[in-house]
Amino acid sequence: MTETAPSPLLEVPGAVADDAGRIARHYGSPLVEQRKAAGAGAIFDRSDREIITVGGEVRLEWLHSLSTQHLTSLEPHQGTETLFLSPNGRVEHHAAVYDDGETAWLDTEPGAGEPLLKFLELMKFRTEVDIREVSSEWALLTYTYSESTEAPEPARQPVPVAKFASKDLQAVPTAVYAGAALDHTAGWTRRTDALREGTYDVMIRREDVAENFTGPDTVHAGSWAFDALRVQAGLPRFGTDTDERTVPHEVPAWLTGAIHLDKGCYRGQETVAKVHHMGQPPRRLVRLHLDGTDEHPPAPRTPVTLEGKEVGFVGTAVQHYEDGQIALAMLKRTVAGDPEARLTVGDQIATQ
Repeated sequence: MTETAPSPLLEVPGAVADDAGRIARHYGSPLVEQRKAAGAGAIFDRSDREIITVGGEVRLEWLHSLSTQHLTSLEPHQGTETLFLSPNGRVEHHAAVYDDGETAWLDTEPGAGEPLLKFLELMKFRTEVDIREVSSEWALLTYTYSESTEAPEPARQPVPVAKFASKDLQAVPTAVYAGAALDHTAGWTRRTDALREGTYDVMIRREDVAENFTGPDTVHAGSWAFDALRVQAGLPRFGTDTDERTVPHEVPAWLTGAIHLDKGCYRGQETVAKVHHMGQPPRRLVRLHLDGTDEHPPAPRTPVTLEGKEVGFVGTAVQHYEDGQIALAMLKRTVAGDPEARLTVGDQIATQ
């Protein structure tokens, strides 16, 4: 992937860069930033997301054939999300999707763009699609807005029960995020309601970020605040809250937003169908509440134990402005969902 320059928003007074030096961890007060984002609203700089575009008339049909989501009926200026699986159904790639009528945009986690790009190039064969990596040219930001009237609410299909009939799931994406082209510069916006009602993503040229998002009335919030609201909402970060063994049904947010259970064959579909119709996933991503006896939240991959036996691991752990220390954890099915289970994470007690 092309090395991207540090975000222009690192020039905002009070900005403290993350370890990679690409975006702001916070702007002076992470807890205040959370509160503002959950209230009147704030701008989150997520320009470290890696971005791939796919052009060509058959782009959606091609992506549809490779991934878990129903993409052939995605309309111009609509978004969704999808997964790309291994042959045995493990999640290898996750991407948010937006189609502007001519180009499909895929944005994924920092460090995950190059493997996804290589996968797409390998699967291209003779398909007439134009695949490009554009992270150095474009930046993704997310904002929350208390007056959520800019786009219709996301449309979501309910997850059908096992042994469902085809008529129970429409031939459209399971989650549809309405969007629109920006009216003042190149780019687009889509409404996801991910962190709270009134959550939007915006894709904009990097050269236009400072002009549009550094005004005197702009409220900025860093990655710490974003992660806190994300964990509170139960939204995973691919590669942090998941591992190489993760199957789609282990992540509730993906089951309701990134997987269509009645579509044509794609790599890994057999596992998806088998887990849904024949049994339960071996693990499940859950939210934990930590007792806070350690002032620092546990690091990713900290083991979770029950009566001395390891039953999972912590992904993202944060300090939430209202809930205290919370975390996302991947736990064994026999433990996940049991509110009475007294779990241990490092030196802290945790409950679900």
